[in-house]
Amino acid sequence: MSLTLETLEQLISFDTVSAKSNLKIIDFIEGFLRGRGARTSRIAGTAAGKCGLFAEIGPQIAGGVLLSAHTDVVPVEGQIWTRAPFILSREGDRLFGRGTTDMKGYIACMLAAADMAARMRLTEPLKLVFSYDEEIGCVGIREMLPKLIPYLGSPRACIVGEPTEMKIAVGHKGKAALRAVCHGQSGHSALAPKFVNALHLAVETVTGLRNVQDWYQKNGAHDPAYDIPYTTLHIGKMSGGMALNIVPDRAVIDFEYRHLAADAPSEIMSRITQVIYDIEARYREIWSLARIEIDRYNTYPGLDGAQNPDAEQLAQRLLKTKQTTKVAFGTEAGFFDGLGIPTIVCGPGSMEGQGHKPDEYLELSQIKACEKMLAGVVETLSMAGH
Repeated sequence: MSLTLETLEQLISFDTVSAKSNLKIIDFIEGFLRGRGARTSRIAGTAAGKCGLFAEIGPQIAGGVLLSAHTDVVPVEGQIWTRAPFILSREGDRLFGRGTTDMKGYIACMLAAADMAARMRLTEPLKLVFSYDEEIGCVGIREMLPKLIPYLGSPRACIVGEPTEMKIAVGHKGKAALRAVCHGQSGHSALAPKFVNALHLAVETVTGLRNVQDWYQKNGAHDPAYDIPYTTLHIGKMSGGMALNIVPDRAVIDFEYRHLAADAPSEIMSRITQVIYDIEARYREIWSLARIEIDRYNTYPGLDGAQNPDAEQLAQRLLKTKQTTKVAFGTEAGFFDGLGIPTIVCGPGSMEGQGHKPDEYLELSQIKACEKMLAGVVETLSMAGH
């Protein structure tokens, strides 16, 4: 436990908010692992100051187990903290600091497992991946994948350590982030009925998206394992207009959908596109250049662990439970699952209870449970585990 807490203290001290560089924390992690004989490979991001890392301990053969985590955290600005967010502090059995739960607590446990692995004779490799910019839509792992895939090989299981209270999560929804740009005509507000108001286009688009949401709630696939058991559409932001006496010629809507595996993104986009087409057609009768441009600027895949249960069975054996769950939030797990690697999400802390909140904390009991699980992983890779 002491090594894990010492490591966590170091990890929390790095301000790795997604808008900032993560190079210093990668330097620390790589130095820790190389000091224990790990083979490491850096994967530079497309933006300056961003870097991912792959590491491996043990024989260079097929199989093994992959542990995965992201190094970035969400901002603290605008939140009221009662303690320094980038200094690990302890109160009773709670460890406070930005990223303790999401997800540097798991990284500390990964490094403790690597330390254990370095002192054992492994018959299969322990593999570790550290990414960046997960908090802004799984950007980093998507950039890393082309160079990462040759290193990964064919592990028999992957554990992504997002906070699940150490429950075995076998699924989460996929997500797409979209922007609708509505184009109308500018003009004097005294003559407003003569022009196409871009905000009117935007309002009708919002109404149309709500109708799509209603359709999925009533007619789409349902999975009772989720708190919200159906595909959802959410409008997060709308803006437009320059002044009260000017008819706005441009309005912007930011929205998303989070979909069940059974609801194909292509069909969701088809329904959204039909909504847009119908609105454009009505307004083009007034002005032929009225239009709404849709940009799907970020996506990440969902996880459907039922398709590949090997990782689930490994975690069930290590945690001595048959219970599984599905989580509301997205993770990088779908990327590994999409490569055919059996993947689950299981890590210390509660996303609902502590994730992204001021005075973020992690219970010591969660750290202990994660340490025990990952020690079991290492043992399965060693001579003692066979």
